[in-house]
Amino acid sequence: MALTLPELPYARDALAPHMSAETLDFHYGKHHKAYVDNGNKLIAGTEFENMPLEDIVKKSSGKIFNNAAQVYNHNFFWNSLTPSQKAPGKKLTDALVKQFGGVEDFKKQFTEAAIGQFGSGWAWLVQNADGTLAITTTANADNPLTKGLKPLLTCDVWEHAYYIDYRNARPSFLEHFWALVNWEFVEKNLG
Repeated sequence: MALTLPELPYARDALAPHMSAETLDFHYGKHHKAYVDNGNKLIAGTEFENMPLEDIVKKSSGKIFNNAAQVYNHNFFWNSLTPSQKAPGKKLTDALVKQFGGVEDFKKQFTEAAIGQFGSGWAWLVQNADGTLAITTTANADNPLTKGLKPLLTCDVWEHAYYIDYRNARPSFLEHFWALVNWEFVEKNLG
C-alpha cells in the first residue's frame, strides 16, 4: 500500500489570514509531498510496502519511520484545521473541563507545551488507554502512536509550519492556530 498525499480538506488559500496559501504551497506541496515520495522509495520491496500507514509508523524505525511518521503527522495536522470553525461540542467540552478545567485552560496549557517544545516537533492532545486526556509533545517525527496513545489534535511546531507567515515567532503562530482548530475532528477522535 503506497503512501499517498491526500487532498487537503479545503482550498490552499482557505486558512488565510491565519495561514497563507504560500505556507500551504511549501508546507503541504513540498514538505509533506517529499515525505510521501521519500517514504515510498524507502518502503519499496520491504515488509512495509503493503502495510497501512499506522502499522508502518508503529513497526518501523530509522528513515522509514521518519518519513512514514511525518506523512501520518501531517495528514493529522491538516485535518486538525478548518476554515469554518465551530465551537467544541458538548462531549469534548465536558472532557476538556474534566481534565484541564475548561476549554480556555486547555488552550493555555496546550499553547505552553507547543511553545516549549525545543526544536522541531509536534504538540498533541491525546487520549490515554483509561480514557483520560493529556497534552504531550514529540520531537522530530515521533508521535503518540508509538506510545500507545490515541491522537485527538496536533499542532506542527517545525519552523516550516510557520516561518513564512510568522518568521521565528512561534507564539504568534499558536495564537492564530486556535482560530483554525477543527473541533469537530477532535471530538470525532475522542473515544
